[in-house]
Amino acid sequence: MLHQPGTISRRFPFISGIFLLFLCGTLGTAMAATLCVNPRARSGCMATIGAAVAAASPGDTIQVARGVYTEDVRITKSLSLVGQDHQQPVIDATGLPNGILVDGSSAAPNVGVANVLISGFTIQNANFEGILVQNASDVTIVGNHVHDNNQSLDIADHSCPGIPTFETNEGDDCGEGIHLIATSHSSVVRNESAYNSGGILLSDETGPTRGNLISGNNVHDNPYDCGITMASHAPAIPSPVSFGVVHNTIAHNVSEHNGYQVPGAGAGVGIFAPGPGATAARNVVIDNELSNNGMPGVALHNHAAPPMAPPVDLNGNVIVGNHFSGNAADTADAATPGPTGINIYSVAPIHGTVISQNVFDNEAVDVAFKAPTGSLSVHFNDFGTNKIGIDNLGAAPVNAVDNWWNCPAGPGANHCATVVGSGVASSPWLTAPFNSGYRGSFDRGDNQYR
Repeated sequence: MLHQPGTISRRFPFISGIFLLFLCGTLGTAMAATLCVNPRARSGCMATIGAAVAAASPGDTIQVARGVYTEDVRITKSLSLVGQDHQQPVIDATGLPNGILVDGSSAAPNVGVANVLISGFTIQNANFEGILVQNASDVTIVGNHVHDNNQSLDIADHSCPGIPTFETNEGDDCGEGIHLIATSHSSVVRNESAYNSGGILLSDETGPTRGNLISGNNVHDNPYDCGITMASHAPAIPSPVSFGVVHNTIAHNVSEHNGYQVPGAGAGVGIFAPGPGATAARNVVIDNELSNNGMPGVALHNHAAPPMAPPVDLNGNVIVGNHFSGNAADTADAATPGPTGINIYSVAPIHGTVISQNVFDNEAVDVAFKAPTGSLSVHFNDFGTNKIGIDNLGAAPVNAVDNWWNCPAGPGANHCATVVGSGVASSPWLTAPFNSGYRGSFDRGDNQYR
């Protein structure tokens, strides 16, 4: 029997609805386009990345061919920006603020820009950051080489002339190679960041920075700042309380030979809540190779003198499963003997910080701790030979049971690591190494952590 027009819709309205949903979904997929860029605008492509970004609709993909593009690319919509066929096109931002800016600051409050992919570029010579992401979420930065940026840095007077006013604490580094501000649930994966002032920075001048993953990156030879930094900065809009840098994960990275140009310039990983109202808390630093940096392998700092109001939050950070070797001493008010693997220094109470399952070698001090109150938990670590395993420089106690002190007899015995300072509980200790050998290595040839 032939149905009259509209019969299916009348008799089976749910089928009609499903069909319409399917059709809309299909049309939505079909509407996403792929645009192309090459220097000579051949084959219907555009000659500049900026022109392609301007022409793209949300959800589009832009494929960029090999070549040198002298641009500061600004992205304000959802899109994928991809180096075509692993050709590693170059964005040379000489004389320009950034190589790529993912800018959600002009969107509706607390909305920003989301779902952006940046993959397969060499980004170099920017005055400030090679890649800057501001007020964004679900951004993926993967497989890029970011080098020789931060060209405006004046190291003599610790300034960065012309940097935007919303970047409130970047005078010493011009924002570093890759910088996330007010960014959430984003990933920086398998990039190389080298020869910038600093490597990778997460900060909070214009909003909270939380839930991000920094993984598998090779961060090296950034001379004036840390390899990877999580720092709570003064808000761009005056406020007594920062937005906070929280619940981020730093995993499987190599951070090597950073902060070496000026004494005390930079750690392998830095976690900083410097003043009243600052929050750098509940972050995880796991399974990284941290070696030969100009400060300790991991440095946690707070420097505001009490009384402190509003309070600082430098609590609940976890440092687990990393390898430390040959890092330098800390300096200034956070000074330690050195070289030092981990230094935690605060004039505010410290709570909930855990150091576990790390391997230390070629450090004079494996873990240094100074806080007025609170406590530190240090368990299942393998300390080095004839060195200081734990140096408690302050009044807060350290729970350091179940560590390997490099011999079965425990801390202070012949060829064992030792304890310096009071308030350190070390018994019982392990009678064999917790880690039978360091588990990870980084293959610089293909930028992969193994």
